[in-house]
Amino acid sequence: MRILRLGCIALACALGLQPALASQSQSAAAPAGEVTLALTGDSIITRKLSVYTEPSFLTMIELIRGADAAFTNLEMLFHDYETYASHQSGGTYMRADPALAEELVWAGVDLVSRANNHTGDYGPEAIRLTTKHVREAGLVQAGVGETLSEARQPYFLETPKARIGLVSCASTFPPHSAAGESRGSIPGRPGLSPLRFTTTYVTTAEGLEQLRAAAAAAGIGGRGGGRGGGAGGRGGGSPSMTLFGNRIVVGDKPGTRTEPNDEDLKAIAAAVSQSARMADYTIATIHAHEGGMGGRTVPAEFLVTFARAMIDAGADVFVGHGPHVLRGIEIYKGKPILYSLGDFIFQNDTLDRLPAENYRQFNLGPEAGVADFNDRRYGADDSRGFPSDRLIWESVVAIPKFRGSQLVELALHPISLGFGKPRSERGRPMLADPELGKKILDDLIKLSVPFGTTIVERSGVAYVELPVR
Repeated sequence: MRILRLGCIALACALGLQPALASQSQSAAAPAGEVTLALTGDSIITRKLSVYTEPSFLTMIELIRGADAAFTNLEMLFHDYETYASHQSGGTYMRADPALAEELVWAGVDLVSRANNHTGDYGPEAIRLTTKHVREAGLVQAGVGETLSEARQPYFLETPKARIGLVSCASTFPPHSAAGESRGSIPGRPGLSPLRFTTTYVTTAEGLEQLRAAAAAAGIGGRGGGRGGGAGGRGGGSPSMTLFGNRIVVGDKPGTRTEPNDEDLKAIAAAVSQSARMADYTIATIHAHEGGMGGRTVPAEFLVTFARAMIDAGADVFVGHGPHVLRGIEIYKGKPILYSLGDFIFQNDTLDRLPAENYRQFNLGPEAGVADFNDRRYGADDSRGFPSDRLIWESVVAIPKFRGSQLVELALHPISLGFGKPRSERGRPMLADPELGKKILDDLIKLSVPFGTTIVERSGVAYVELPVR
């Protein structure tokens, strides 16, 4: 059936018909009793998808459409500049033509997460406008709301085979983006569902004394700034200090410890539990840039704790995104945890406009445009930053298959976003060629080893070896 559909697409292209006609094709039904999901990472979309006709692109699109439900993280705001830019963004201020929400639908996407570091780039009104445009396109969205309760709650996709719940949150965000709850006559604050976390830095006893001495010599006050201070101080308990808001303790081995905020974890777990009792399958998802001791390809300690807690609460799959690179896969209690699926669409080079704050950081005047910003940020030859980082442009589309409540297959299809291509071309995904595909899968296999996960490659697609039940 897939071959027939692709043949129809190719024929339409040859006759000069719009490729968008392919969106009218019907997805192949999965075998009775089986449900498949197509899971992808970050989507920063600024250009149309439906005009392209490469076989490796259309085959990937059909892969996504062929699933019973497809998910991506929408790291973009849709509006027509009806509102002003916030004083602080999640990096580059994100905004695109509202019509591009329809392009995601064309590509087969059904569910989008909205909680990420760009949610508040243009303030509460842009959050509302994006919600409106996404809803009108027919996408199910979760992770933002007029209040914290609304941002936390699950949202549902109805399909012929199953009801799918989605719970979305973020650990990486500017403080103003987090939603707040109403109290008395004070209305709630629109924003995203936050997962806060604490960070503790571990050093040796000698290292702690050196920090105390340096702080005292510099005249830095605050908790633990001098020799007699510090949370925990020199009295009973573990020696510790707080410097510039950072808690530092003595331990056997220097390093960093992170823990999820217990209040947030319990509230998000409650939403997952609600979804699990109201839907056939629940996707829990987080936008988390934070890496562990092994760097950006390793999830932070708090993220591992949080992901497992979401499975314990009833999630059938956990999907991470945010660091713009792949992270390892864990099978926990028979359910998949995808710590990061990297990027799916990464078109941040072709934004239409940027506010003054973005230009000011590079000392660019009022005559500068987006291309000037890109040149200053990345170099005119794209020799630094995102364009020069190969891992950002390599990812996978994950296809878990369930039979009832049991995960029976997890397939990983390598995709390329066009590393090394010009700004006008890169950022759009397609199936990777055999050589690059092998490299992407080999990387993911290695990243998954610490989680006890075995992944095998067969004919250009990788499969996770699942526990026998």
